[in-house]
Amino acid sequence: SLPRFSARCRRTAPRELRVSRTVLWLLCQWAACLWGLLIEVLWGGAAMGAAPVCGVECARCGKAATLQCPKCVEQGLPKTNSAFCSQDCFKQAWAEHKRCHVKAAGADWMYCTKRGRGRSKTMPSFDWTGDLRPHRIGPTRQVPASIPHPDWATDGEPTEEVHSRMQNSVPIYSGKTLDGIRAACLVARRILDAGHAAVRPGVTTDEIDRVVHEATVAAGAYPSPLNYWNFPKSVCTSVNEVICHGIPDQRPLQEGDIVNVDVSAYYKGYHGDLNETYLVGNADEGSRKLVSTAYECMMQALAAIKPGVRYREMGAIISKHAEGAGLSVVKTYCGHGIGSLFHCAPNIPHYRGNKAVGVMKPGQVFTVEPMINQGSWKDVTWPDGWTSATTDGRRSAQFEHTIVVTETGCEILTARLPESPLLHWEAGWKPRTAVSAMVAPKADSSTGGESNGTAKASANAADGMTAGDAPASSIPKTAS
Repeated sequence: SLPRFSARCRRTAPRELRVSRTVLWLLCQWAACLWGLLIEVLWGGAAMGAAPVCGVECARCGKAATLQCPKCVEQGLPKTNSAFCSQDCFKQAWAEHKRCHVKAAGADWMYCTKRGRGRSKTMPSFDWTGDLRPHRIGPTRQVPASIPHPDWATDGEPTEEVHSRMQNSVPIYSGKTLDGIRAACLVARRILDAGHAAVRPGVTTDEIDRVVHEATVAAGAYPSPLNYWNFPKSVCTSVNEVICHGIPDQRPLQEGDIVNVDVSAYYKGYHGDLNETYLVGNADEGSRKLVSTAYECMMQALAAIKPGVRYREMGAIISKHAEGAGLSVVKTYCGHGIGSLFHCAPNIPHYRGNKAVGVMKPGQVFTVEPMINQGSWKDVTWPDGWTSATTDGRRSAQFEHTIVVTETGCEILTARLPESPLLHWEAGWKPRTAVSAMVAPKADSSTGGESNGTAKASANAADGMTAGDAPASSIPKTAS
């Protein structure tokens, strides 16, 4: 429209006022900018969007809303206070409504990019495989200086971990060192239980991150995922088709979703790591079966752990059970050693035919955390550089425990506690198989741990995974 307008000016203007087409076009551009500036001053940069808004009342008069303030859309504010029935209603409410923009402006909610190092005001373009989309994330939460921090807390790089000999040599833990890992795992278990209690329809995954972060700090621990290779949050929340490393954001959980909450805690020099997958409200039968089977896969693998067992055998056990249920096992990520380092040797692949080298010995500490998919085992990474999703958009579930190999089996260091919130089968939907008894965590007087004893690896001893699942890139992959 601007070129046509400038041409019309040239035809109708007196000869002495005629100027070149370029000058007129520049004048029109300047006039348009001036008009936009005036609108910005008078209306705070907000103008009603053209997209309809359904099912929400006007924030001013209570009538059915049809339009939403674009400034609120940009800042990710809820529709409840940003939708209006008409332009006139919006104009009359502007003096009061614009205050919510000032309050939200400091939050700086944006989309995550560049593996946690970048932010964008617009959603990155991507060939999404399912219905889920990323939402804006909030500012990184802070940990008091009085709490010991791992080395990556400042620059995002786990330098000690990368250069440690424990990447190639599996450490053996005992005595006070093992007690320190037990304490960290018990802290992590209680933090995950707090996160589990917050899961329900309407709650955002960012709110779960807040709960986990505050519970971690209250326990005197540092959330291990925070700034690990620039990961921007304190917990991983993986919803529906997301396999792992989901970043908490503004999306509210919906009825029928499933969500994996992956907690890791750095406590007094040691890391504890676990995760669980939960149903959000009433999920369909396929999701129930997926979650239950993922739990069973983990527990059957744990039941086989003892000195002399090869690491690669975990994959055969897990694959047999998952494939028997018509499900698949993710090959890209694996279990890992843990203790004074967040990730170290050994790697524990979860799929059949893997080439992991080594056998289990008493005192070794590692995680078992199979990721089970409804469809293909293959994964794709979102533009944020972290979120791993299924290539076919079907759902994925995971559970994780940290264990220590004993002389006769293993001790589950992150076992569920009597006060842990119930998993869905404990409320009436039972897993299809039972697993033999496992040894429960030893008491830790400094953290008020449970007394020694046995804990059956059944519905009363379920568990899950964390934000730092170690990639299995160093393990040669073969077809199942």
